[in-house]
Amino acid sequence: MGIRSDLDTNFDYEIVDEFLDHYSMMVESMETMIIDLSKPNMFDQSINELFRVFHNIKSATGYLQIEQMKKLSAFVEDSLEQIRSNHTSVNEETVTWLLNISDMFAQWNDDLKLDNSLSHIKYSLLKLPDLDII
Repeated sequence: MGIRSDLDTNFDYEIVDEFLDHYSMMVESMETMIIDLSKPNMFDQSINELFRVFHNIKSATGYLQIEQMKKLSAFVEDSLEQIRSNHTSVNEETVTWLLNISDMFAQWNDDLKLDNSLSHIKYSLLKLPDLDII
């Protein structure tokens, strides 16, 4: 029994289905928003959209009691808030870290679709990149 079965057992089918649809769309849009962070004319829009995506994932997974997804999305949301408050651009290390984060959420999307257990968070994702622009 995997994560999808657990959700179906504990929550109304419509709630789970709506979460899976929205989650899938958010995961699919992450990579483009992350890459757009390195474009000066797209930075503000992209950082705000990414923040909103991770905030929404944090809220939904908190409600659905998917702890590791909630914890990583909260960690990323806090990091994005720091970037949003203190920076007007990001460096390559930050873009790479965010792309790796996106890959983790994409893996979880696959886990949900295949009704597997959630993959473990890669330790390297918990190490913040150097956020300062050189």
